Amino acid sequence: MTIQLTVPNMSCSVCASKITNAVKSVDAEAIVDADPQTKLVNVESQASETAIKDALAAAGYPAN
Repeated sequence: MTIQLTVPNMSCSVCASKITNAVKSVDAEAIVDADPQTKLVNVESQASETAIKDALAAAGYPAN
């Protein structure tokens, strides 16, 4: 499934990389597109939205 999230405190490519790694810790096969300029993260994953949001929050990037 595809999930689009807003991550307000993503501000640079390092943040985007950390967000990608956090999502991949839940689903190693996930396809992640994190854009610091728009603060949007698109995730194609078999993991639940809740699991992805929990992983992002644990990494310091709460999403809505």
